[in-house]
Amino acid sequence: MTTPTSTDVLVVGAGPAGSAAAAWAARAGLDVVLADAAMFPRDKTCGDGLTPRAIGEMQKLGLEDWLRAHTVNQGLRAHGFGQTLLLPWPGPQSPGSALPDWGSAVARTELDDHLRTVAIKSGAQAIDGARAVGVRREGGRVAAVRFRGLDPARPGHEAEIACRWLVVADGVRSPLGKLLGREWHRDTVYAVAGRAYVDSDMSDDPWISSHLELRDEQGELVSGYGWIFPLGNGTVNLGAGTLATSSRPAEVAIKPLMQTYADTIGDDFGLAGPLRMATSALLPMGGAVTNVAGPNWALIGDAAACVNPLNGEGIDYGLETGRFVAEHISSGAGLGEAWRATLVEHYGESFSIARRLAGIATRPKVVAALGPAGMRSDWLMTLALRWMGNLVDEADRDRAARVWRWAGRQSMARDARPPFS
Repeated sequence: MTTPTSTDVLVVGAGPAGSAAAAWAARAGLDVVLADAAMFPRDKTCGDGLTPRAIGEMQKLGLEDWLRAHTVNQGLRAHGFGQTLLLPWPGPQSPGSALPDWGSAVARTELDDHLRTVAIKSGAQAIDGARAVGVRREGGRVAAVRFRGLDPARPGHEAEIACRWLVVADGVRSPLGKLLGREWHRDTVYAVAGRAYVDSDMSDDPWISSHLELRDEQGELVSGYGWIFPLGNGTVNLGAGTLATSSRPAEVAIKPLMQTYADTIGDDFGLAGPLRMATSALLPMGGAVTNVAGPNWALIGDAAACVNPLNGEGIDYGLETGRFVAEHISSGAGLGEAWRATLVEHYGESFSIARRLAGIATRPKVVAALGPAGMRSDWLMTLALRWMGNLVDEADRDRAARVWRWAGRQSMARDARPPFS
């Protein structure tokens, strides 16, 4: 297919956020180009888990049957401090809530490739191996993005694609976002996380597992948690993440920590063989970025630091922000301050209070003091799952949702730098 020189909507980055944005914009009748620096299928460091919130977004895209052909889980098995609790996904808590009561896990190599295919089938034109290296502006607007790799026959050649609207979905590092002025602030909590794949007898386990008492090689408690997400194919995704801030940086080597974690739980989960495809990443969280939009461009998903500070989840936010930005563009509502206000409206309060709580969790002594008490209470941990798992839907009006929103408002009012500002 001939490489286009212009388009209505140019989406840079074909992860869940970018592919969702491209699919929804194409379904709205817009001409869409979806460009990515990688050749698909490609891998990405991730836990591979799909929470009920992510499932709800994929249902909107028409992917429920595809998901149900993969592993389906019914909730979280929480381990730690001598306790194990089974915490089912809560499902809808109020009339109108869209959250289902089940989750899944799909390796990102497969998930991202499938979502990109959905965007193509919706009408978007996808381009592999095209790296965004510059922008051309006209006033405050982006008139075109310059790419390297649009023509495989001419390595190193650069060419432009002009656009009316630009959606930046190029991940946690967001090189294109940096060109547009994006800045990540590390004074609030961020994560260092790693994942690997390993053979397991519990690959078909109907529960995902989280170990809230994570210890290093010396047996010292680490601020973070480990996870086991069954993939239904004879393997599990095993990972570990630690929390940090600029004042309390993470001082743990993540890959050795994952091996220690695997050695500790190996017998309980029937782990066999070495850890494979072990990778790690640094995660901006909780909207800790500035310059998320301009007159005709917007950052979405990981590029906008839309990652849950309490569990590291970002796929759900990526899918949601992809849909939201397409709605903005197709309705003519504009971007710029309107897009930042949309992010604040949907995520500001929850990100603010979650960042504050996660910041407390960067102190191992606090975790050691509060962890055992929390794990002794099914009620408290069920409530924590709902809050930490981003399972308060905007339609929810029950007491737990009201308390979470009240706490978020109080936290926002005290933030030195609120989310997305």
